[in-house]
Amino acid sequence: MSRKEPLAYRMRPRTLEEFVGQEHIVGKGKLLYRMISADRLSSIILYGPPGTGKTSLAQIIANTTKSGFAKLNAVTSGVADIKRVVSDTQNSILNPQGRTVLFVYEIHRFNKAQQDALMPYVEDGTIVLIGATTENPYFEVNKALISRSTVFMLEPLKSEHIKKIMTNALTDNERGLGNYNLVLEDKVLDFLAETGGGDVRIALNALELAVLTTPPDSEGVIRITLEIAQDCVQKKALRFDKKGENHYDNISAFIKSMRGSDPDAAVFYLARALYAGESPDFLARRIMICASEDVGMANPRALEIAVAAAQGVHMIGMPEARILLSQAAIAVAVSPKSNASYMAIDKALNDVATKDTGEVPMHLRNAPVDGMSALGYGVGYKYAHSYEGGYVEQDYLPEKMKGTVYYEPTEYGNEKNIKSLMEERRKRWRKE
Repeated sequence: MSRKEPLAYRMRPRTLEEFVGQEHIVGKGKLLYRMISADRLSSIILYGPPGTGKTSLAQIIANTTKSGFAKLNAVTSGVADIKRVVSDTQNSILNPQGRTVLFVYEIHRFNKAQQDALMPYVEDGTIVLIGATTENPYFEVNKALISRSTVFMLEPLKSEHIKKIMTNALTDNERGLGNYNLVLEDKVLDFLAETGGGDVRIALNALELAVLTTPPDSEGVIRITLEIAQDCVQKKALRFDKKGENHYDNISAFIKSMRGSDPDAAVFYLARALYAGESPDFLARRIMICASEDVGMANPRALEIAVAAAQGVHMIGMPEARILLSQAAIAVAVSPKSNASYMAIDKALNDVATKDTGEVPMHLRNAPVDGMSALGYGVGYKYAHSYEGGYVEQDYLPEKMKGTVYYEPTEYGNEKNIKSLMEERRKRWRKE
């Protein structure tokens, strides 16, 4: 291989035995391992974050299959390219096997028409599709293609996998860095493996950069210190796409951590989002929603804190906004929880949408014009402040909805007092 190619490219595994990680799908005896070893592939979709081995697996298949092999990049290819691959496959001179393994990189970039163009040839076996995508295929790939394919989910590589790959690169004289006189300081490999965020490409690129930019000492040794490695990484990479699935997974974990009363987890997922460039205003809105949906009347102050934080975030911006967001997220997380307010409005909306709920009672209706009282508008209304404690029993719901209960306070936090008060009033109703 040409040395102009990056180390990560040169060190791609050539066989299943060289492949590191993803034992759950390519470990000996696993389905994908058996399919590749026996050259009995059916259409598959490889789904996972960058640097986890999707393209490497496709290259291994290309090296082992007896069928034709072609690859397309969905970013730059179209229907004409698909037709060209099909035409070459159907040419018995060019392809005696009569089928082609087609690797489509970033298959989620194909539009519906392009994906549909593959369908008949995947259906009849002319094309064995290998689709690679960083996006959830169940959202981004046609259901018809998904139903004809086996989806394999690749996981972020573990630190020990990345360290093993880097060690292989350091000792490989043909493709790697084995010809360099290198000495690595303790914990350099640990650091690069951790900061890669499960992406071996990032780790290998940083390692190569460190080697190529560090001059040898008087003894001809290139010494890679932890400081040099840190400088080559600059900033730890996160698997986080503000418009992709990682965005939704992280924000889901953030909200569920606040709901689950774990302030440490809430701050962790908040930090991940901020580090990856998530909008502070968006995060503030999610905290406000959680403060009402999951805390509610158990601690009304939580919503006040969340709203105040949102206003402050809007006014001051980052980096100071992180402090306000942290305070608000922790306040929501440690608050007693109740979703009674949320359940009340959803139940009421469902009744309004599905039932004949009747009319507003006459005594509650507005009577701004003289003469309307003669028709019964506002007649019989009891003004609450004219009664002891500012409370008086009267019917507020329409006749058809009388007795319906929407708000059912819990025993938690401030709602315990509300529940006690409402139970006392209901006793008075029964007595009267």
